[in-house]
Amino acid sequence: MHRRLLVVLVPLAVLLVAALGVPLGVTVAEREMQETYVDRLNDVGRFASLAETALTTGRTEALRQELSRYHDLYGVPVVVIDVSGAVLLGPAGAYEEAARSEPALDRIVTAALAGTRSEPSGEWAPWDDSALVVAEPVGRDSEVVGAVVTISDLSSTRDRILLRWGRLAGLGLLPLVALAAVAWPVSAWVLRPVRKLDAATARISEGDLTIRADSEAGPVELRRLAQSFNTMMDAVENAVQRQRAFVSDASHQLRNPLTSLRLAVESLSPHLTDPGRPVFDVAVDELKAMQRMLNALQASARMESMRTASPVDLDAVLATRVDRWRALTLSAGQALLVSAPPGLRLLEPPGGLGSVLDELISNALRLSDASVVSVTASSDGSVVTIVVADDGLGIEVADRAKVLGRFWRSPRHQNVPGTGLGLAICADLVGAAGGSVRLDDGLPRPDGSGFGFAAVVALPLVEA
Repeated sequence: MHRRLLVVLVPLAVLLVAALGVPLGVTVAEREMQETYVDRLNDVGRFASLAETALTTGRTEALRQELSRYHDLYGVPVVVIDVSGAVLLGPAGAYEEAARSEPALDRIVTAALAGTRSEPSGEWAPWDDSALVVAEPVGRDSEVVGAVVTISDLSSTRDRILLRWGRLAGLGLLPLVALAAVAWPVSAWVLRPVRKLDAATARISEGDLTIRADSEAGPVELRRLAQSFNTMMDAVENAVQRQRAFVSDASHQLRNPLTSLRLAVESLSPHLTDPGRPVFDVAVDELKAMQRMLNALQASARMESMRTASPVDLDAVLATRVDRWRALTLSAGQALLVSAPPGLRLLEPPGGLGSVLDELISNALRLSDASVVSVTASSDGSVVTIVVADDGLGIEVADRAKVLGRFWRSPRHQNVPGTGLGLAICADLVGAAGGSVRLDDGLPRPDGSGFGFAAVVALPLVEA
């Protein structure tokens, strides 16, 4: 955004400088050309006066010497021609050479022999390499006996114009440099609170509700925005804390009455008749399910209060978990396969990566009716992907979008202990670390009837 602001300001400044500098440059060029033209016009006027006397008296030697000195001094050939267009005085071949290279020469000389003085053409440009031709009639009143013509090379004039244009360009660059020098720190000062606010929102999206924006820096409007943002975050944090406290307190307060109720119901067991036994079993199962639900709600509130992600070595996590997982799979008559390249370091979800993997392994053992459970890890350079897959019954593609929602349970698992919160909590915690959880096909089933179930956890890679 810093650079984009300069990209907007600098072109505007360039346009402004160009709007002022181009007309000024044109004026400078016109003035230089006008001064050169007036200077030549004065010279041919003086030579025309001398030529009138010389042509009238026939004494042309003094005029010849004057024209020669002028040519030697200024490098500008001066030619005197008669009414027939013949060259009377001037450097040898200068007029003929100019006639070949300057198309306007004949027209200007013809006009001068007709008694018309030269006028500025208004068509000069510093990049035009044509010469400046100025002609003055020689004669008195309406009697014209010849003309004096100067043929001036404008290279020196063009050089002066380009030099002055260069100075103007240099002067024009000064405000641009000054603007860039001022705009850079000013824009940094203006945008610094925006960057801090952006960083704060990124931290909040990761679950850190304690972060606040800097309300002491930047323009007044941005300070007010930061203050409003902080006020909003205070309200959000208080609301979330109250919600978590309510869930935790309610779960805790309900546990004791529920435990007492379960004990009371179970104490009725010796007094039951055979017809009442099924109803008793249903009541006990429902009480157990409610206890599991309360435990899950407490765990959810506790996990969600830990929203700080931190780097962790995958090797260290697996070293503390694999033996336990293998014991669980062996007791269930299942096989566990673990494959992960060494040295992977990733951003650990709040509550620990081990807790997330424990939940995924537990689901695979309890719900899939699998014979093999595999845990594999890989990295693509920026993300570490951990896949917990099995070769069990799997989940229908249409139901996978529902699995990560709270309290959803598959119809065939209604009689299996569980709350429907495990995967939802895992997805929330992984998301708080900037990762994601998605569901996919697992390992091929042994009977070849399809694929099992796989939970794919993607977490940011941390460079060692």
